[in-house]
Amino acid sequence: MNTAALRLDNLRKRMSEKGIDAYLVPTDDFHASEYVGDHFKCREYLTGFTGSAGTAVVLKDEAGLWTDGRYFLQAAQELSGSGFKLFRMGDKDVPTVDEFLKSHLKQGQVLGFDGRTVTAGKAGALRDELAESGAEIRTDLDLVGEIWENRPALSCAPAAELDIEWCGKRRGEKLSDVRNVMKEKGAGWLVLSNLDDIAWLLNIRGNDVKCNPVVLSYLIVGMEEAQLFIQKKAVSEELEESLLRDGVKIRPYDGICSAAASIPCGSTVILSRDRINSSICASIPEDVNILDMDSPTLLMKAVKNETEINNSIKAHVTDGAAVVKWIFWLKNHVGREQITEISAADKLYSFRCAGEHFMGNSFDPIIAYGSHGAVIHYSAVPETDVPLEKKGMVLADTGGQYLEGTTDITRTIVLGELTEKEKTFFTLVLKGHLRLMDARFRYGCTGINLDYLAREPLWRIGRDYNHGTGHGVGYFLNVHEGPNGFRWKVVPERKDCVVFEEGMITSDEPGYYEEGEFGVRHESLLLCRKDRETEFGQFMKFEALTMVPFDLEGIDAGMLEESERKTLNAYHRKVRETIGPLLDKEEREWLEAATREI
Repeated sequence: MNTAALRLDNLRKRMSEKGIDAYLVPTDDFHASEYVGDHFKCREYLTGFTGSAGTAVVLKDEAGLWTDGRYFLQAAQELSGSGFKLFRMGDKDVPTVDEFLKSHLKQGQVLGFDGRTVTAGKAGALRDELAESGAEIRTDLDLVGEIWENRPALSCAPAAELDIEWCGKRRGEKLSDVRNVMKEKGAGWLVLSNLDDIAWLLNIRGNDVKCNPVVLSYLIVGMEEAQLFIQKKAVSEELEESLLRDGVKIRPYDGICSAAASIPCGSTVILSRDRINSSICASIPEDVNILDMDSPTLLMKAVKNETEINNSIKAHVTDGAAVVKWIFWLKNHVGREQITEISAADKLYSFRCAGEHFMGNSFDPIIAYGSHGAVIHYSAVPETDVPLEKKGMVLADTGGQYLEGTTDITRTIVLGELTEKEKTFFTLVLKGHLRLMDARFRYGCTGINLDYLAREPLWRIGRDYNHGTGHGVGYFLNVHEGPNGFRWKVVPERKDCVVFEEGMITSDEPGYYEEGEFGVRHESLLLCRKDRETEFGQFMKFEALTMVPFDLEGIDAGMLEESERKTLNAYHRKVRETIGPLLDKEEREWLEAATREI
């Protein structure tokens, strides 16, 4: 019996002791975060699946893990022998978690979970689903925590203030903007638990979640003052005094539910049940009116101000130089010395470290060679690490955190001879990428409108990729940031359907994955800008922030339309002019050839 199977057995024993018939284990921390600190990795601890998205359900005689298309291959491998069945979300005839629980729980049976890790919206939906069958819910059970020996402690990294030269807008101004929206809505209170929203609003950064510079905290904003619930050890006297000058008082991190319970009766509170955990929501008095809506910080944060935009451009120049140097190094050393996926990632990190104001990776690097490229969110570990050879392609999806902003880039790099099939799909994916990069569209469009541009070359031949085409990106914050994004349909777990505004930064990353053979993805970050205004209204466009060439050795130039060729050549000219001065003589000569017109 493997480790995961033993843990599953231990959990079932604890469920039996507590009278629990089904137990739900989401990926979330107490803040509905996408990526979580080690203390919160209950689902990973229990199942052995290391992906960033997934939900486990354990019954007395059955257990399942639900995840999306990014992780199908990875989950199938990591769940082997664990006792967990993989449920491929979105596939035909695969029930949702709610449908599965509804079909398996009967009158008088009990579903349990830790209410701090399940949003109020999700908890309410589960109650509604199970009401017909007569099953009950308990939200006060951290059963995985009870069986987890030597569980990592809650992170308590120091919080730091982000200077105005980086964030562009003072904390007091942001709080004033938020309070203006509260007044418009007739609300006296705003409850926030999203870590990136709090960090953005208060101009603070931390290191409580790997690669995401956020601070474990909650925030309650009133019309006169705000209360920041945070671990006291994380806040210096200087930062506490600075916060207090803007009317932000420090409170104990674990005091959030008591404070929620103290909101005056008859008040109106803004919060999102899809973003606040059910324990907090349940603490709010019943006669408090809840306006269930996204926090005003969500859109404010997504629309970068001029300082953030200008700094982001600088960050991508610094980052582009590092990645170009790395690609030059890689192409000149593969086949001459031992380079593996892990050592290649380490080398790229060293190039980024040489850049001014580099603060670390924005996510764990994906350096996926050959067939590993077909595993969408592959991350090399010693057991899977393979040497790179002078043949085929390596997919490199990486990013950096800088004081000037957050980067996220994917380039598929040709290391040697390609098959005709590899070259065909390399080019088809690039065609979609270039079409979206060069889009012109009426103001009012969303990612649902524009996603087709990237998928059409693949759809035309009956192929596709099983992930969204793009996501919003934070400013020295989370690499995945809503609410902007590109996807071809509305799905319940995503809200990437807001209107594109000038100042939004969004990734453009179509791909194609042939299981057991190869993977291709091309990703650049796009800044939304205003284009011309005509009698038909305001038109918008995208400006590429990422400054790294696409590998011409992978392109079948005959497949490109004239407009695509023109877009590619113009982009490569800009890369050459922008990055060239930052390179040494050999690197610059290589870049000249790598960005030649085709």
